[in-house]
Amino acid sequence: MRVLMFSWEYPPRIVGGLARHVAELSAALAETGTADVHVITIDEAGASPDEEVRGGVHVWRVRPYHLVPLDFISGILQYNLAMLEKALSLFLAGYDFDLLHAHDWLVAYAARAVKHAACRPLVATIHATEYGRNRGLYTDEQRYISDVEWWLTYEAWKVICCSTYMFYELQRIFHLPDDKIAVIPNGVDVCQFAAGKSDAQVRERYAAPDEKIVFFVGRLVREKGVHVLLDAAPQVLAAEPKVKFIVAGKGPALDALRHQAKNMGLETRFSFTGYIDDDTRNALYRSAAVAVFPSLYEPFGIVALEAMAAGVPVVVADTGGLATIVSHGETGLKCCPGDAASLAAQIVALLKNPVLAGRLARQAKALVGEKYAWQEIARQTRNIYQQVLSAYDRSNWILPPPKSGGQSVLFRDVRKEQLLS
Repeated sequence: MRVLMFSWEYPPRIVGGLARHVAELSAALAETGTADVHVITIDEAGASPDEEVRGGVHVWRVRPYHLVPLDFISGILQYNLAMLEKALSLFLAGYDFDLLHAHDWLVAYAARAVKHAACRPLVATIHATEYGRNRGLYTDEQRYISDVEWWLTYEAWKVICCSTYMFYELQRIFHLPDDKIAVIPNGVDVCQFAAGKSDAQVRERYAAPDEKIVFFVGRLVREKGVHVLLDAAPQVLAAEPKVKFIVAGKGPALDALRHQAKNMGLETRFSFTGYIDDDTRNALYRSAAVAVFPSLYEPFGIVALEAMAAGVPVVVADTGGLATIVSHGETGLKCCPGDAASLAAQIVALLKNPVLAGRLARQAKALVGEKYAWQEIARQTRNIYQQVLSAYDRSNWILPPPKSGGQSVLFRDVRKEQLLS
């Protein structure tokens, strides 16, 4: 089957976890040889070629128009028009896609337009919701984004989400029927994180040799809970004075977090690294005593899987997808969301008990290899594609011939014509 994906981000353009998800999933699908995957995405300041084959995946990057958008929403519309133009050019070039796959609302306009223009079934993955991120809808922009998210789920033949938590969130917010939603977790490249040893030079860049590292990596927005980690730090340091907190990532909350650390007198205890590359991230995982993910809202929590694959004991908030990934006392420890004292207690428990930390890390690593390898995630996704295509083939949805007679050459679906003949 030939699949056309739409994604707001794709490496080297990495805004959040969505980029890695699309890159790894598309590569795993292509690796099996059962799916020819094409991805239309946004160029990162001309850093990559407009067209390349990456890990067996055809990647097509589009540039925005040379117009300054009025606001964020109009900027998204411009990106979608550029994506739509690219999709149409691929059909004109002879690519006959069987199925479309849209990742989040940011590509909804282009994906929906191609769906109806070409009469191709659409699958949508909802990675998070605007309602969930903000714990409600309070502004016109938030309500608009939520409406577009609903619209995408309405237009999709099947909606994929990454956790049972998100399954119920989509039901509650968008009133989706059970049989329209499929739960497929995120995955992780176990080999990428399991290989290698601690890099002493990277470690020395951020912490003294006698300091234990408590590591966080992720986008710096309030729902990731880094402010809770700051509040927990005094209690951790009272029990374990030789601790360095390393916070990797960028985002709109960075300045506020630095200000909070300064006000608490923790400037020397916290290192805000900003964006780090994969090699540095992996070295810090391997150097860390504990990896901490204290999210207030987390649809899945792919960074927790990365830490587990790297063999780092984890402390996570008992919320969202994190609650499903980690079993308390078996593959990590959980804290109460938003509770600094609870978070500190779990961190200290691992720092004080290396035997417990080692056992949890080993069990977590084994779980990730068994349940969350991308090959398994690709198999489940391919099954969804096949279900949708089977239902599509049984339907009578096909382009009508143009008034002048004959079938449209641009969007001709040979397989469907044969099935209906």
